[in-house]
Amino acid sequence: MPDPVWCAVAAPLAGGLLATWLLEAGLAPRPRAPWRRPLSAVALHAGVWLLAFACVWAIVGRPYFAAGILLAVFGLIVAVNNAKYQALREPFVWADFEYFTDAIRHPRLYLPFLGIGRALAVAAGVALAVAAGLLLENAARAWPVALALGAGGAGLAAWAASRAVKVSFSARKDLRRLGLVMSLWRYARAERRIAGPPDTPFSRAAPAPAAPLPDLVAVQSESFFDPRPLYPQLRADLLSGFDALRARACAHGRLRVASWGANTVRTEFAFLSGLALREQGVHRYQPYRRLARSGLDTMATYLRGMGYRTICVHPYHASFYGRDRVLPMLGFDEFIDISAFDAPQEGEPYVGDRAVAERVAALLRRERSQPLYVHVITMENHGPLHWERVQARDEAAVCAQALPPGCADLVAYCRHLRNADTMFTSLADALADLPRPAGLCIYGDHVPIMPGVYRELGAPDGATDYLVWRAGHAGRPVAREIAATDLARLFLFHMGLMPGA
Repeated sequence: MPDPVWCAVAAPLAGGLLATWLLEAGLAPRPRAPWRRPLSAVALHAGVWLLAFACVWAIVGRPYFAAGILLAVFGLIVAVNNAKYQALREPFVWADFEYFTDAIRHPRLYLPFLGIGRALAVAAGVALAVAAGLLLENAARAWPVALALGAGGAGLAAWAASRAVKVSFSARKDLRRLGLVMSLWRYARAERRIAGPPDTPFSRAAPAPAAPLPDLVAVQSESFFDPRPLYPQLRADLLSGFDALRARACAHGRLRVASWGANTVRTEFAFLSGLALREQGVHRYQPYRRLARSGLDTMATYLRGMGYRTICVHPYHASFYGRDRVLPMLGFDEFIDISAFDAPQEGEPYVGDRAVAERVAALLRRERSQPLYVHVITMENHGPLHWERVQARDEAAVCAQALPPGCADLVAYCRHLRNADTMFTSLADALADLPRPAGLCIYGDHVPIMPGVYRELGAPDGATDYLVWRAGHAGRPVAREIAATDLARLFLFHMGLMPGA
């Protein structure tokens, strides 16, 4: 006679494993079928399932309940992956697990993009698992069987994890080829490997000091790009201040960034470090978790070595992305966060760009003996744009022609662009009034999330815009497309602080 415990466990164990592969087939992008993947990828998936099932079964004592709990967790990851892919054109990666806790602390930044339908589906799956486990199933705990399953799963997973499997760190390619479990494992393993701080362009460059040293402001403007070439319905004077600065700029053009719609720290780190994606490896997805903490040289450390006081201004919570711990490691003497600002205006979820400009202008005008570098990370134009209300007068203020239905997000976005444009002009005026030379760099971290607009009117290619302006510059601006990793060096070159960029 077969052991009754093994009989009770066989169906939820095998059925649950099959169900994970069926759920995985719903991922975007869809992975290859299991039989078309490397054997180690299939073995790791199965081994992790066996080990997890054994652990949960040992705790709850009901095999179907254990399988239901694990499938609900797996389904949650699939739902989050698909929401991320729809909004950001990128699948779920290992570094994204930290966003689960961020979503609890900062729900407005994440939960609106999950969608009501996905949230309800996940909640229904969890409820069904709990109901089935507690109401329809009797306890069937057997420690020897659970221990055997756990040991078998751990052994299989360990063997699979030890196999050499190449990854490209292109999340879409790796997910398609390896499946979810192996791609997550390989990224987690790679993230832990940092032999030491890598060399950056700021490690190798010899300073080319100007006399006197200029004050510098760099503005990473949230979701900033110039939408007028793509959407002719918008008013030509939407970014009149930016246009005026661009006409007198040292350089301007399109900026290639490594993120779409979110992940601000990728562009932030690219600008400050100058490290190309191939040099960042797996850390390109969230460089502040480990790579930024390794002691590498940055634009801020380079300037501080020349005698600058370095300040970062970001009107949001200091702990977000761990900036309160990371920014000092990147070379900043001071970090000014949301606690230094008044509460946002009524109806506005974030501190506005005009308030940021006033704070930075005050820093520039105070008495000091050191030259100043201020790195600004704005927040006003952070989504979700589809949660904002727009009225007819808002559309009239930013549009020369009527927009089709479903494009309210574009109106909300351009309403914030107006304030960003005012900030740019205010900062340039403040810099021009200083007794020492001064320069301003403006760039966008990524394009905004506006799926309805993109369906109706077309989507941008993902590049943003930048300019480098120096007070008193009278030459002809140089227009060229560059990568975000090259922008800081270009800025310092035009300020006379670094050799040819």
